[in-house]
Parts: sequence; C-alpha cells; structure tokens
Amino acid sequence: MAVTALGGGQFDVTVYSAAMDRPITLWVLHSGGESGPSPTLYLLNGVDGGENGGSWTGRSDVASFFADKNVTVVVPLAGRASYYTDWERDDPVLGRNKWTTFLTGELPPLIDNIFHNLGRNAIAGLSMSTTSVLNLAIHSPGLYQAVGSYSGCARTSDPLAQVYVSSQLAGFGADARNMWGPPSGPAWSENDPTLHADRLRGTELYIAAGTGLPGPHESLSAPGIDSNIGALADRAIVGGGMEAVVNQCTSQMVDRLQALRIPATVNLRPAGTHSWPYWQDDLHASWPMFAAATGA
Repeated sequence: MAVTALGGGQFDVTVYSAAMDRPITLWVLHSGGESGPSPTLYLLNGVDGGENGGSWTGRSDVASFFADKNVTVVVPLAGRASYYTDWERDDPVLGRNKWTTFLTGELPPLIDNIFHNLGRNAIAGLSMSTTSVLNLAIHSPGLYQAVGSYSGCARTSDPLAQVYVSSQLAGFGADARNMWGPPSGPAWSENDPTLHADRLRGTELYIAAGTGLPGPHESLSAPGIDSNIGALADRAIVGGGMEAVVNQCTSQMVDRLQALRIPATVNLRPAGTHSWPYWQDDLHASWPMFAAATGA
C-alpha cells in the first residue's frame, strides 16, 4: 500500500487487491481525526469507473463539501463497466474483476486501520453503481449502515434489464456473459436488488431519480454546460432519455420497498436528467441520513 498526502486532508492511496492481482487507486478525504475516529463513506463512480474523468472528485464538490465533516470519504478510481461485482470469468478487455471481494473484504479493514476509523460505513453510487451499492449491502449484511442510490436501474433479471446491463458493458467492449454468465443463468437473479430488497431491511436507504424532463440544471448557465449549446442539447436529449428509463426502474424498486414496508427516503423528482449536478444534489440531500446512521 502507498499513501501520498495531497494537502487539504486529501490522499492518493494505492491498495493491492489480491483478488484482482492488481493495484487499485483510491482518492481519500480524511479530516485528520480532530473529532475522534470517523465513519467511512464509500462513493462509487458510474460506468467509466472514474478512469476517464467521470469521477466524484472531478465532477462534484465532494472535497469542499466534506472538508469540515467528521467522515472519511473513499472513491475508487477504477472499475469501468464492472458493475463493481465479482465476475465469473476474466474478460478479454476488462481483465479480472472481483470488486465485491475487494470492496467488502479487502479494503474496509485497511481503511479503518490506516485512518483509525470506527468500522461504521455508508456507501453511495450513481447510474451503473446504484445496482452495485444495493447489491453490496445485500450480500454483506451489517457492513453498511446506509446506502444511497442516485439515478440507477436496480433490476438485472428481466429481459429488458439484461439488455440494458449488457449494452452498458458492450460500450466498453466487455461481454456481460463473463460477468454473470448467460441471461438464463442464476447470477442475474442473484444480483437483482429488486428481487432481494427484503435483505435491505434495517439499512437506511436514500433512493433518487428524475423523470428526464428539463429541470433546474438544464440551462446554459448550469454546471457542466457553461454556455455550450451542444452540451445543453446533449444533456437534455441523451441525459433526458437515460433518466426516463432509469426512472421506471427506480420506481419499481421504490414500489418493492413499500410493499415490503421497508422505510426509505425517496426523492423522485418531477424533472431532471442523467447528469452530475443532480447527483451532487443527491449527495448533499442524503448526507444527514448517512451522518445519523453512521454516527458522524
């Protein structure tokens, strides 16, 4: 392991994963422990894993927002198109992915030891990684006290969901069959949070999505648009279309939780696209829940 201080409580941390037989780079924000041992908040990136600039660290105010809070924030800067899960086979393009093993078994003890943390955790993800964070909580009961799902499709076992997942991976040249086997295989159902939502009972949940309609962050002055008409059109059309699909999946997950009488903080916005400003809003909105659940 290598830890490099970047200043302002920020660290570049490299951890060797035995399960994946490679080093994993992390961005860590740690207050220094002025308030004593802190809990840990893990933030997972979207489909590019933060490897191509689409990271919490570069696309949100995560550093400044958490600078004065008693929490250690950990962002893996890897995992593109992996769904942050354990794959059945190595992929010719992506290589070996054993993210469940890394995130739930290998990493937490190291983070707790280095930064003298409490062993209490929350985790949040956006887009692709919303499926991941829900599954990580389901498969590792008690590890996370709270989970945040921002604009994700928490279904994997029905045909439309499988097409969606496969297309996400195919965009990076990866084969979803190497992840969970053929569509008829059991792993697709085993990794469907909607089917196993009952195992989230006792975990604090924040579930959010927009409708795809233009909202407060679809304007020329919005962050990430910066007066670029082409960028605005892309966010409104492409991001709007993606969020409309995500909204349906999210609504199904919310309905399932309600049927099971599992409490959740739900934020189904009347507008909003598949874009970073809304995920930053969700991070801010869900922080009080994370803080209360983890003792921050």
